[in-house]
Amino acid sequence: PFRTVYVHALVRDERGQKMSKSKGNVVDPLALIDKYGADALRFTLAAMAVPGRDVKLSERRIEGYRNFATKIWNAARFCEMNGATLVPGFKPQHAKHVVNRWIIGELAKAATRVTQALENYRFDEGAAAVYQFIWDIYCDWYLELAKPLLAGEQAKAETQATAMYVLMRTLGLLHPFMPFVTEELWQRLGGDG
Repeated sequence: PFRTVYVHALVRDERGQKMSKSKGNVVDPLALIDKYGADALRFTLAAMAVPGRDVKLSERRIEGYRNFATKIWNAARFCEMNGATLVPGFKPQHAKHVVNRWIIGELAKAATRVTQALENYRFDEGAAAVYQFIWDIYCDWYLELAKPLLAGEQAKAETQATAMYVLMRTLGLLHPFMPFVTEELWQRLGGDG
């Protein structure tokens, strides 16, 4: 009755041993969720879902993805603190400043990679693409390059609109992997439903 069946890998402990009550290496997912959050656990499992390979579940990895969620939250706070808001009718193709045009182009590349990965059931590749875009490109490069523009007057309004436009589109890309954090930020930042 199903057109597509996705068979996921076996989840093992961090040393690669099969989880077993008799070995005492069973991990309680509810305890991990209480400690790190459901989104961090969900992102970890997606990021490690490489076809043909078992998942070695490590708390350090889950903690790292909890830190990733914190990075996203901090990026949203940075945008809010610098007056970035959703601008009705904002046309990204009309951006004039080179930094803003660059991040819009990078967003389009990331969206293509994430979409193709999800369509092909390559959750690991989709998670890697959105992670790399958010952490390395948007947060580490764009927001740093945008700081002088946000402090000046020449391209301030365009940069505020671009920063929020890209952040909101990025939340959409991240939503299949981290639905709770993205929904909270979407509502807080005035997403249109």
